Amino acid sequence: MNRHLIRMALRATRAPQRTVSSSSVCCHNVVLDQKLRDEIHPKIGNREIVGFGINGSASYVDRCEFPCPAIRFKETTADIEKLREKEKGDWKTLSLADKKALYRASFCQTYSEMNAPTGEWKVILSCILFVLSGAGWMLIYIKKFVYPPPVSTLNREWQEQSLQRMIDQEQGHIRGVASKWDYEKLEWKK
Repeated sequence: MNRHLIRMALRATRAPQRTVSSSSVCCHNVVLDQKLRDEIHPKIGNREIVGFGINGSASYVDRCEFPCPAIRFKETTADIEKLREKEKGDWKTLSLADKKALYRASFCQTYSEMNAPTGEWKVILSCILFVLSGAGWMLIYIKKFVYPPPVSTLNREWQEQSLQRMIDQEQGHIRGVASKWDYEKLEWKK
C-alpha cells in the first residue's frame, strides 16, 4: 500500500536538475493530497520524501546496495532549512561543518561507516561454541545415564579368553586363527 502511495506522490512531481552534491535528490514541491498525507506522514513524521526508495516504501534504510533512501534521515529544522537555502548557492561558500551537517541531515551513515566491521561475528561464534559445548555435555550425560552398560563381549579380558579358546580348539587350521599360532613353541608365527 505504501509503495503505491509513494509512486503516486512521486509521479505528480518532477525531479529538478542538480549538480553534484552530497545531499540526496530533493524535490521540495511534492504534492500530496490530504488523504495521502494523513496516511504517510504519521509514520515518517516531518521528514521530506526525496525519492522512490526501496520498493517504493516511505522508509529510511542505510544500505550500500541501495544508496538513495526514500526519505531524509532527520526532520527539517530551522537550522537545516537555512543550510539548504545556502546550499542552493555557491558550494564554495559553505564550510566543511555546514557540508557535514547537510549530509547528516539526509543520511545517517557514510559508506565507510556502513562497511565498517560490526563485531557481530563474535556473538555468532560465541553462540556456536555455546551450542557445541551444550551438545558435548548432553552426549556425556546420555552415555553415562541413558545408555545401558556395554556388553561383556566388548571387554578386553573376555576377548583374550575367547582368542585363547579358539587357539585351544584349533579353529581355522587353514586361514583362521589356528594357522597363525605355532603350537610347538606356543607363540604367534613370525
